[in-house]
Amino acid sequence: MDYSKTLQLPKTDFPMRGNLPNREPQIQAAWDEKKIYQKVQERTKGRPSFVLHDGPPYANGNLHIGHALNKILKDIIVRSKSMTGYDAPYVPGWDTHGLPIEQAIINAKGLDRRSIEAIEFRKLCEEYAWSYIDIQREQFKRLGVRGDWENPYVTLTPEYEAHQIRVFGEMAKKGYIYKGLRCVYWSPSSETALADAEIEYKDKRSPSIYVSFQVVDGKGKLDTDTGVVIWTTTPWTIPANLAISLHPELEYSVVKVDDRKFLVASGLLEAASKEIGWENPEVLATFQGSELEGVITQHPFYDRTSPLILGEHVTLDAGTGCVHTAPGHGEDDFAIGKKYNLGVLCPVDHEGKMTSEAPGFEGLFYEDANKVVTEKLQEKGALLKLSFLTHSYPHDWRTKKPVIYRATEQWFASIDGFREQMLEAIKNVKWMPHWGETRLANMIADRGDWCISRQRVWGVPIPIFYCKACNEPIINDTTIEHIAELFRKEGSSVWFAREANELVPQGLTCECGCTEFRKETDIMDVWFDSGSSHQAVLKERGMSWPADMYLEGSDQYRGWFNSSLSTAVAVYGTAPYKSVLSHGFTLDGEGRKMSKSLGNTVVPQEVIDKLGADILRLWVASVDYQSDMRISDAILSQIAEVYRKIRNTFRFLLGNLDGFDPAKDRIAYEQLGELDRYVLAKAAQVTDRVRKAYGEYQFHTVFHTVHNFCVIDLSSFYLDICKDRLYVDAPDSLRRRAAQTVMYDCLLTLVKLIAPILPHTTDEVWGFIPGVVEESVQLTDMPEADPTHLSFSAAATDKWDAFLEIRAEVLKAMEEARRNKVFGNSVDAKLALYPDSEQVATTLAAMDDLADLFIVAHVDLHPVGTAAPAEAVQMEDIRVVVAPADGTKCERCRVVKLDVGTVAAHPTLCERCATIVEKHYAHVAE
Repeated sequence: MDYSKTLQLPKTDFPMRGNLPNREPQIQAAWDEKKIYQKVQERTKGRPSFVLHDGPPYANGNLHIGHALNKILKDIIVRSKSMTGYDAPYVPGWDTHGLPIEQAIINAKGLDRRSIEAIEFRKLCEEYAWSYIDIQREQFKRLGVRGDWENPYVTLTPEYEAHQIRVFGEMAKKGYIYKGLRCVYWSPSSETALADAEIEYKDKRSPSIYVSFQVVDGKGKLDTDTGVVIWTTTPWTIPANLAISLHPELEYSVVKVDDRKFLVASGLLEAASKEIGWENPEVLATFQGSELEGVITQHPFYDRTSPLILGEHVTLDAGTGCVHTAPGHGEDDFAIGKKYNLGVLCPVDHEGKMTSEAPGFEGLFYEDANKVVTEKLQEKGALLKLSFLTHSYPHDWRTKKPVIYRATEQWFASIDGFREQMLEAIKNVKWMPHWGETRLANMIADRGDWCISRQRVWGVPIPIFYCKACNEPIINDTTIEHIAELFRKEGSSVWFAREANELVPQGLTCECGCTEFRKETDIMDVWFDSGSSHQAVLKERGMSWPADMYLEGSDQYRGWFNSSLSTAVAVYGTAPYKSVLSHGFTLDGEGRKMSKSLGNTVVPQEVIDKLGADILRLWVASVDYQSDMRISDAILSQIAEVYRKIRNTFRFLLGNLDGFDPAKDRIAYEQLGELDRYVLAKAAQVTDRVRKAYGEYQFHTVFHTVHNFCVIDLSSFYLDICKDRLYVDAPDSLRRRAAQTVMYDCLLTLVKLIAPILPHTTDEVWGFIPGVVEESVQLTDMPEADPTHLSFSAAATDKWDAFLEIRAEVLKAMEEARRNKVFGNSVDAKLALYPDSEQVATTLAAMDDLADLFIVAHVDLHPVGTAAPAEAVQMEDIRVVVAPADGTKCERCRVVKLDVGTVAAHPTLCERCATIVEKHYAHVAE
């Protein structure tokens, strides 16, 4: 007889290899065909709402690894919420206006922006944005991200723009919007004003000059042969100098160097002397800064004077304590210039070129003017020292080019108008990590007014008219509602397509009586676009407001978290989010920032094409994402190995459930053996831990808990032990059905618990599980820990936990014996165990059938104190002798036994196998 045909070996069509790059697109196509997102939403309708509001990525270029991390995190949360009792819709969005798209169009088509009509240029920008929305949408879907992809929100759509106009209008109505001359960040490379959120700091090499301004009226304090020494790293701003600022409470020294006299702060005399090269300067007199107010100096090369004024912004951090003051090119300078009524001189145009207000330098790019200005200072004898230094300097985060301060008329949102409300609103938000609260609060506390105007074309116009007679800006409920409706019907390009008289509401009249108007040409800061999404998406679509969560990278404290808070508090008086979760940035395997120049970038699409989206998703779940995270080919290979073990566990469970009908074959809990109940208790603990981890957004806990349960509790322990009863016992024996019952419950539990992280794999597994009725695991809820399973007695749990520790030690001794060729397969061996303590002896004695638990042929357990033979291996608290088993190997169960051949009809079988074959397999042919 062919006894192999009498074994219940695992059987399943679930493939061992994931082949994810090929299989996942098929699964995703099935989701689309089944409209799985809509079915999930229909199933969860009426539950408590959980809204994770999507921060819109920019519609420009392919996805990078940061995009993948962010969207996968969001997807894990949304999926877990919909499986744990919530209605969790997910509406993805895109940010579409702004400079990068303008630049992409100009570069791609070789355009001169000034020579092309605005309406035509905007059309090209819109087409470009839509093209990348389509590309990115497919890339996000390929990551397995579930959402309302056919109805996303897009900031360029007429409906969205109309809501943005109304947000702007509400802020204006409350007096928060104003136009003013201010010193703002200006990007010559972008030719526009920038907000703080659009600035990044990088190292820059700059000239460092010390310059002497000669006193012409010392007010009885300073002689006219004294030079007031300033220091600057922006020589190009010297033509704009209108004053020199001193701190009123600092001490200043007049020093003699050779035949010249100079004024510097006493606290910086030593450092300045070293920098300039003064040897043994002689202090002739000292003054408080306040005593020198009003002293007049001569500009080094222009026929005008620069007074000494007092400012609290002066420090002893660097320089001379005498601060070169150009109100047109610095925030502090602008403020102190306003106080002293100096006026504003800004001799640099929108391209960064010097204007006619800087005679001798007109037409020079400001950076090029540095050298010419320095040479002019040298010629006039005012240059004391020229050197160069590398320092952190603000750059345009889009063009990566340096920015300058430039005084221009801009539109602002008055942060002072609602700063305290924002600071109060921040306290009512849950911040994860907790330091996010302090970080954003500090930003809000120190933040200047928000410059919301941009001198570009591709964006939402600032909806303001100006009276042609008195030049007063017109903005009221009538104009806002009229423009909002106009944009809703025709889109914001109508602003550029029509003249002002075609855009104003009928009958509009200025207070001066004029009925003729011109329109504002600036557009809104793109952060105003995305910052209005809580209104344009949540309120418009009837979703809960405020959102339950905003989740973005930690750079968004100065970006979307900030702008959204500003608009929401200004309009509604509260934050637009109940909680904010932020994540870190991706680094390479060595902890370095990723860059194309280093060649260390990880491209999501390449990972997906090689390994599959579920591997990338499993990596996201494995990391502590609130800090910076490392990713590399080596790390992904380790993750792929973890995936393989989880998949193999699923396959083994499925293979041993072949023919199992849960409706008929399940064994009642009370009939299960103690080992079976112990494993179910472990599974219940895993369920509890995983559900809690999802609730706390600790996905690495989910990762480790599921992985450990699959590998340690199941594969290396329970499933290994159960192979004998699964394969060898009678098909419907109690022991075999008990194991199948436990395996079935564990499989259902694991698949549901890990579904938010591995949606493709778990849906694939779902199709092979017997007895399930739902067409997708996504249409189920996560299990809750069965109280009966959790109530497995503490004493029994402790006993089995203790046994597992003993077993681990015994297995080490067995592995050593295997290496020494004592046996080939564990069931060819026998064990003699000599406990060193009563506790170990008691634990082992309480176990039924130690041979099964150690997967050996036979076990002899000796009392404590029994002398062990010399060959015993000393392990922790136990000595172990491993020897070849006595008897003959059974042809069917492959275990060495003494009773092989006792049944005459089956001389090569043990008594157990012979009995089973006689009863259940008499029909099997020879």
